[in-house]
Amino acid sequence: MKLKALLIFALCAPAAFAQTIVSTTNENKKVILEEFTGIYCYYCPQGHAIAQQLKDDNPDDVFVINIHEGAFAVPNVFIGDPEFRTAYGTAIVAQTGLVGYPAGTVNRHYFPGASQNGQTGTAMGRANWSDKTYETIDLPSYLNMATEADIDLATGEMTILVEAFYTGSSPESSNFLNVALLQNNTIGPQAGATNEFEYNHMHRLVDMITGQWGEEITQTSAGDFVSRTYTYEIPGDFSGVPVVLEDLELVVFMTETTQEVISGNGTTPTLSGSALQNDVSLRLIEDIADQCYGEIAPVVEIKNLGTDVLSSLVIDYTVNDLSYDYTWTGELLTYQTTSIELPEVPFAFSGTNTVSISLADDEDNSNNTLTTTFEDAQGYSGELTLTIETDGAGNQVTWEVRRYDGQLRASGGPYGNNQTYTETISLSSDSCYTFFIFDSNGDGLLSGNGVTLVDSQGTELFYSAGDYGSGTRETFGYQVALGVNDNASIGAIVYPNPAKNTLNISGAESASIDIYDVTGRVVMQRGQLDNNAALDISSLNTGVYFVRLVNNGQTQTEKLIVSK
Repeated sequence: MKLKALLIFALCAPAAFAQTIVSTTNENKKVILEEFTGIYCYYCPQGHAIAQQLKDDNPDDVFVINIHEGAFAVPNVFIGDPEFRTAYGTAIVAQTGLVGYPAGTVNRHYFPGASQNGQTGTAMGRANWSDKTYETIDLPSYLNMATEADIDLATGEMTILVEAFYTGSSPESSNFLNVALLQNNTIGPQAGATNEFEYNHMHRLVDMITGQWGEEITQTSAGDFVSRTYTYEIPGDFSGVPVVLEDLELVVFMTETTQEVISGNGTTPTLSGSALQNDVSLRLIEDIADQCYGEIAPVVEIKNLGTDVLSSLVIDYTVNDLSYDYTWTGELLTYQTTSIELPEVPFAFSGTNTVSISLADDEDNSNNTLTTTFEDAQGYSGELTLTIETDGAGNQVTWEVRRYDGQLRASGGPYGNNQTYTETISLSSDSCYTFFIFDSNGDGLLSGNGVTLVDSQGTELFYSAGDYGSGTRETFGYQVALGVNDNASIGAIVYPNPAKNTLNISGAESASIDIYDVTGRVVMQRGQLDNNAALDISSLNTGVYFVRLVNNGQTQTEKLIVSK
């Protein structure tokens, strides 16, 4: 992103200038409550509720910045956790004396007796936030601040005006102007919340537009007026989390040093400018892991760039030249983004596989198509050997092997420190598996320590030098395609689904039928079906199966759920 700034300084009251947005009369301090939180922080929802209530009760005087940082903020990549941390959180936390989460600072000020570390730290437990907030907003300030911002929908640029007026002189010859960009209404996990997998994260810090500690201001005497205008190009996402323009928020504040906040303010940007009426952008196709099972469900991200509300969209997609289509329905406002999981479809393995996505024609078709590839998974032979070289925190390391249907087939850890462990893994059948390696602290293994998984022939299925963060995965195993290598259908109807004891098949006269389990093993076969056939499936266990019908060279495959 690009940032441009225009600076205006004056050594007199702003009356000499055009009309300003900042007040020139004496005001009390406004509170900047920096809330340190995570996504696996059990008591953080309680802290956030306190912060939000303070904001709600004092909308013009209290501004909350929600900073995700520390071990509780580390995302679990295996279940698709969002990355809410920023490049700025670590340094901000480092100067607070924080010892536990949730924690908060009120204007980065040290309050004797309230410090979380019992010494001179500015971080406080949630029980102190309210009292110290009200104590602060009752104090006079020698600085007033104001801000306003607008987002041009046509260019995606945000223009930010920040003004400051000194009603008194600062004890420091230099102050620092900070502009924090936040995003509201981001759905993500939060341990301890009632809706822990769909928690609404508010006031989430996504960028410090003026850098880690702000822009230096050297005119800090009574009567000095400071004005800055920034032009900021808004990215499509922050660390993979899509930007929603109408959910953006700005908080500005001035500090004496990097610690003490003098005062601040905030605003929600307005949306303006022209845009096409009907334009949807295909933003991305989510990465597809190596596959050894012959069905995938691509996930795409779209963004409404038009002024019209998007209520439906036709999405065409091909997987290795097999074509499908899907009609999405919903409500997507201007500049909103959403992810769509397309229906699971079969594909024929071809080594490197290609997925192409295209949207229905609109006013700008230049952003309507994307293509990605994924690979067939590596096969294996015989028993597997797993070697783990631990570092000084072996107790953080665990692993699993799961079959395609999620069944746990092997696991291990935690381990001792600075040792080498060798595990033998025997898998009961030829199927599709995924190996997972986890680190509970989110930092992987130290350089020089690694993890290797090989089969009985020495074929390397997985290797990591240890730089896998909170964890990673690798899929391997035999292809389970079940013959779904074409898109033909014999027009049969298979019902009910889920089925219990009887499976009915109509429109498949003279066809043969094979039923497979998820390992690819045939569990039932019949030939020369009647036009309306009823199969006794009471011998099948609860689970997922695949019904393959063949008639005159045409194949139809259906997924079947058996539920007892």
